[in-house]
This record gives sequence, C-alpha cells and structure tokens, in this order.
Amino acid sequence: MSDSLDRFSRIVKSLAAEQGRGEISIEGEQGDGGVRAHPFETRNIHPNLPPKVRRLYDDGHWETAVFEAFKFVEKEVKRASGLRGKTGYALMMAAFNEDNALIKLNNLTTESEIDEQRGYKHMFAGSSAGIRNPRGHEVDLGDTPDEALDYLALASILLRKLDAADLR
Repeated sequence: MSDSLDRFSRIVKSLAAEQGRGEISIEGEQGDGGVRAHPFETRNIHPNLPPKVRRLYDDGHWETAVFEAFKFVEKEVKRASGLRGKTGYALMMAAFNEDNALIKLNNLTTESEIDEQRGYKHMFAGSSAGIRNPRGHEVDLGDTPDEALDYLALASILLRKLDAADLR
C-alpha cells in the first residue's frame, strides 16, 4: 500500500474508533472490501474548498487544513465585498456591517433579516479571530481529525451562506 494510502487508512480507522464504529474496511484490505465515503463527504464539506485542504487533511495536517480553509473563506469575502486593506476580523466586521453592508446576505428590510446579517457578521468575524488566527500564529495546536472536520463544516456553512446570497 502506498505511503499516502496507508496514512489515509490510519486516519479513517482512527475516526471510526473515536466515533465508536469499530473497524472500517478500506478497498484492498482484508475484510469485506467495501469502500466507505471520505469524511469530507459524510460531513458534507463544501466542494469548492481548494483541493489542498483535502490533501492536507488526508496527510494528517489537520490544523493546516483548517487554516487553509478559513484563508479561502477570507479570500471569498474579500472578492465579494471588494474591500482592500482589511483582513480577518476587521474585514468581516466591515463587509457584513448591517448598517452599511458590502455583502448583503438578505434584503435587510425586517428586524429578523437585520438580526441574521448581524449574527453572520459575528460568525464570519469570530471564526477568523478564533479559528483561523491561532492556526496562523501558533505551533502544534493539536486538532484531532474530528475537530478539524467540525471546523471545516463551519467553513462550509459560511461558504454556503455566500452561495445562497449569490455572492459566489
């Protein structure tokens, strides 16, 4: 078995053990010969994340995969908003500011729509400050495969919110 496939096999088995599902067979191994879905498919990770995010995840570089995913979210927000000279938290707060939104997630006409805009502004800004930044500045945060999938699922939710608003 190739080195990459061997690493992937260990990751899948580790996830299965953590989730109490026991052994998962990988094509080419002894057992039922079945192939299970990749964790990105079972978690519905956004398909437009750069391919390197999946490669990093598969190679066991979970923190870096998360970092790259949130860099991509930031790049998409910059593109959609047209803002220059701002990054991270400041970018998100300016782009989604419900009083002068450069990125409108809805019509912003009802109190509920304004609340939704405000909430997502904080989700985008908070994920930049609380998830992306530590992975860009710290060493060895120690994300597990399952934690990385949780973070990647959040990045996917944010990208899908941009998709739903026809901003991508």
